[in-house]
Amino acid sequence: MIIGGAAGAALGGPIGGLLGAAAGIAVERGFISPARPETDASRRVAFTVAMIALSAKMAKADGVVSRDEIAAFRERVHIPPAEVKQVGRFWDLARQTPDGFEDYARQVARMFSPRAPVLEQLLDLLFHIAGSDDDLSAPEIDYLARVADIFGFPQEDFQRMMALHATDGPKPWDILGVDPDISDDALRRHWKALVRDHHPDRLMADGMPEEFIAAANDRLARINAAYDSMARTRGMSVGVS
Repeated sequence: MIIGGAAGAALGGPIGGLLGAAAGIAVERGFISPARPETDASRRVAFTVAMIALSAKMAKADGVVSRDEIAAFRERVHIPPAEVKQVGRFWDLARQTPDGFEDYARQVARMFSPRAPVLEQLLDLLFHIAGSDDDLSAPEIDYLARVADIFGFPQEDFQRMMALHATDGPKPWDILGVDPDISDDALRRHWKALVRDHHPDRLMADGMPEEFIAAANDRLARINAAYDSMARTRGMSVGVS
C-alpha cells in the first residue's frame, strides 16, 4: 500500500494533518519529537505523504495544474491501480489545505540529514514535474529553490540541479556534480560514491517508499551513463564498480 494506514497515526505536523484529513481521523498537530521517534513504517508513510503533497503544490506553483505535470508524477512514482483514487485524494487535499509547502518540506527534512540522497531524489522529482512543460517559470524556480534550501542544499547544488533539467540537456559533469577537469582517479571515486548513495536499496533503507523505485532507477541510470560518457572520452575503463 502506498499509504501505510495506521502507521501514520503517530505523525504530527502538516503531514499528519493531511493523513488525518484523508483518513477522517483526528491527528495531533506538531512535529515528530525525539520523545516519540518515528518507526520505519511511519517514516515511509511520512515521506510518501510529503512526496505527494510537495508534488501537488509544485504543480500548482505557477497557478495552473496541467495534465503534463500530473503525468510527470505518474512517470516517476509507481501507483498500484488499487491506490490511484487514494493518491488522487491526497493530491487534491494537498492543494486545498492551508498548510504551505514549506511546512511539508521542513517536516520531511527533519527526518534526514541535510543534503541526504533521499531528499535529493525527492527534489529531483519536483524538478521533473516543474519541467514537464519544457519551461520553468519564475514561481516554479522560487518554489524549487526554497525547498532545496530547506533540505540543506547550498546554492551551487541548486544550480547543478537546474542544469540537470535544462531544456538543452545536461552535461555529464553536471549530472555527476564534478568539475569537467577532475582527475581520473577522483572521477572514479566520486562516481562510486554516487552509485552507493543513490542505489535504490540504500535509499529504501533510508526511508524511501518502494513506489519511488522507478525514479531512483532513472537517477542511477543517468549517473552511470554520465560516468561512462566522461570515462570513454578520457580512455578510461568503464563498467567497473
